Amino acid sequence: MSELHKFIFEGQPVRGSIVRLTDAWQEILRRRADNSETGAYPVAVRELLGEMAAAGVLMQSNIKFNGALVFQVMGDGPVKLAVAEVQSDLSLRATASLVGEVADGASLEPLLNVRGGGRCAITLDPKDRQPGQQPYQGVVPLQDAQGRRFQKMSDVLQHYMLQSEQLDTVLVLAADDQVAAGLMIQRMPVKGEANLAAATESESAQHDAIGLNEDYNRIATLAASLTRDELLTLDVETILRRLFWEEKLMRFVPQQDEESPRFACTCSRARVASMLTSLGAAEIEDIIAERGSIEVGCDFCGQQYVFDPIDAARLFTEADKLPPSSSAVQ
Repeated sequence: MSELHKFIFEGQPVRGSIVRLTDAWQEILRRRADNSETGAYPVAVRELLGEMAAAGVLMQSNIKFNGALVFQVMGDGPVKLAVAEVQSDLSLRATASLVGEVADGASLEPLLNVRGGGRCAITLDPKDRQPGQQPYQGVVPLQDAQGRRFQKMSDVLQHYMLQSEQLDTVLVLAADDQVAAGLMIQRMPVKGEANLAAATESESAQHDAIGLNEDYNRIATLAASLTRDELLTLDVETILRRLFWEEKLMRFVPQQDEESPRFACTCSRARVASMLTSLGAAEIEDIIAERGSIEVGCDFCGQQYVFDPIDAARLFTEADKLPPSSSAVQ
């Protein structure tokens, strides 16, 4: 089963978490491989999307937010768009759209940022959105301030956390056909943290400066030494013991079994009907006249929804019964 472990370092302004997606990640890959139109993802795309899924769970688990965290990268390479969406209950789904050949072993730049136009966007979409309320979205380029293009997804997210959240963060991400995993270590603001030793205002200001906290820097260096193979093959207990055997960890109850990250899709026939209704009766009639029926497939789970001429007519005679259409990722 997939699992999520969270912990803090006693007396230090540092928190951490490890996620291992097994059954959830394998289900995402199976559904894609079973799609006769697309087939399985290329190896490099599987690794990219798995890292995004693991990172999405880590980010969602560290915020108090009732809604979806939508993590997207889009660019000008053969991967047009990759999306990982994680709900507040850690249900997740992920997909990628390809427009060209993907070379084995391709890094982030040749996948998404060939001409420097790649972007990373993280959106927080509230579950019960109030009238007029818009989702929060942060966007960063796939390169640093000096124009150096990132080669790894972990570098992108570390840059995002520093730019958008002012949080020192180190991430180690990895994925293969069986496991998508991630380790995240973050520096927490010193002031007001109950687990920290008392400090004067001047000490707090000094140690809270980005990049200057010695305790965080030491722990981050240890975390960054974790290799891809170790992250994919070792269990969580072994990883924590090998990396932080000299540190005092306070562990939280792991999120496993019913509370573990899991695959789930939010698509439904009603949502697809709402989307079709938004196209208008004339366009729907044209599609029916040309094709005889309308078939819509979910990119996330592979579910196919078919509307014959009678179903299409009902879209507009029963439009008042449909849920409101959404511009969010379907």
